[in-house]
Amino acid sequence: MNMSATAREDIVVFITRRAGKCAECGRELFKGNWIRLEKEQPLCLDCADLGHLEFLPRGNTALTRRATVHSPLRAVVVQWSRSRQHYERQGILVTPAAIQRAEEECLADADLRERRRERAAKVRETQEQAYLAEVTQTIRAAFPGCPPKEVARIAEWTCEKHSGRVGRSAAAKSLDPQALRLAVIARIRHEHTRYDELLMQHGDRSLARAEVHAEINEVLQRWEAP
Repeated sequence: MNMSATAREDIVVFITRRAGKCAECGRELFKGNWIRLEKEQPLCLDCADLGHLEFLPRGNTALTRRATVHSPLRAVVVQWSRSRQHYERQGILVTPAAIQRAEEECLADADLRERRRERAAKVRETQEQAYLAEVTQTIRAAFPGCPPKEVARIAEWTCEKHSGRVGRSAAAKSLDPQALRLAVIARIRHEHTRYDELLMQHGDRSLARAEVHAEINEVLQRWEAP
């Protein structure tokens, strides 16, 4: 997060990482307290005139968006992430009335949003089924000697969502023959050779692949034959 850019657009409240004192009232500030910086000086929320606001944690995008619109005064709450080495948004501070109004609006159209999600899910499922059918047909044409059940299993395996397999790549989605051939070879390697056992035994991927190379070619020749 670019804090200089954010500061120009929003009031930023920091979850402090160290102890200190409020520059205005002298109140002790401890690690985890929320402060606003003015002229590089820390202020407690009361002195910063933000103490009357209520925290709305991140997570519900619709609720946050609506509460932001309805609150005449708001602030972004950020916290330093050691692992990522930058400030991360934790939520916002807005008026209690803004949160209440936003919650009422979200409840009012909850059914509508659910129906939209269901329609979108159906569209995605239809698209996935169409893609799977295309991949199945393409594999069947390239490997006419492959048993139909095996073709179906290969297509399902390589196109499995979120798997990171070849079938989810951009090349495969354009039905590139080489990409789908790699998917078939990968399936043969794992399901029709001792590759997994050899990999477990040696721990060397190159060595295990070399030992099953001939077996893979033999299956490929059978499947590519009319």
